[in-house]
Amino acid sequence: MISSDRIRCREAIIFLRLTQSRRAGYRAFSYIGRKSTAGQRRPPNHRMKHHSLIFLTGFSGSGKSTIGPLLANSLGFEFIDLDREIELAAGKSINRIFTEDGEAAFRALELQTLERIGQQERMVVSLGGGVLENDRCFELIQTHGTLIYLKSSPEVLTLRLQHKTDRPLLKGADGRKLTREEIQQRIAELLKKREPRYLKADLVLTTDSKKIGASVEELTRKIERHIRRVLKTNTNEK
Repeated sequence: MISSDRIRCREAIIFLRLTQSRRAGYRAFSYIGRKSTAGQRRPPNHRMKHHSLIFLTGFSGSGKSTIGPLLANSLGFEFIDLDREIELAAGKSINRIFTEDGEAAFRALELQTLERIGQQERMVVSLGGGVLENDRCFELIQTHGTLIYLKSSPEVLTLRLQHKTDRPLLKGADGRKLTREEIQQRIAELLKKREPRYLKADLVLTTDSKKIGASVEELTRKIERHIRRVLKTNTNEK
């Protein structure tokens, strides 16, 4: 006779395998013409709810917006970017929110949007680099899904971000563009502050030298193993 914990593990893996099937015809994610769905609630699926929200955290430039849509497509989930959802709700860019309303207002919008997303299912969510500094946001993420840290070094992050102009926290106090050396120093300072919480994620994946496809495949395997462990632990505790 098959034990109940093995049945539950099997159900979880079947769930993931089914959503990965290319025959299901899942579409690639695109923002073009997309209407925000962060406030829409889906029918409950209590057995899988805790495992059907995947949150990607990490510093800006760590690969969340690149890996996220591919991982979502692989799992048959929807992909959403938290910052993009905030922009859609506010009707203006993150830069304008920071400039016109201040960081505190942005963080309040961030929490409100995350609370709405937490009521949904089957999503891969890319988080802003500073979300986890908010204790309430961190608690919501831990409660509602699996948190994955995409880890990159300050040197690699600098290479990826040095020409970006849409990162408010990587600008000088007067709004000027920082030099490469200043950007790397700022990244190192912020990473030192944020990484202790990043490292509390359920899973960690280093993205410095991995190809995108390899990262998605590795993440899928890590998610499967994590769900197996969680289901087994939950069963044993009953």
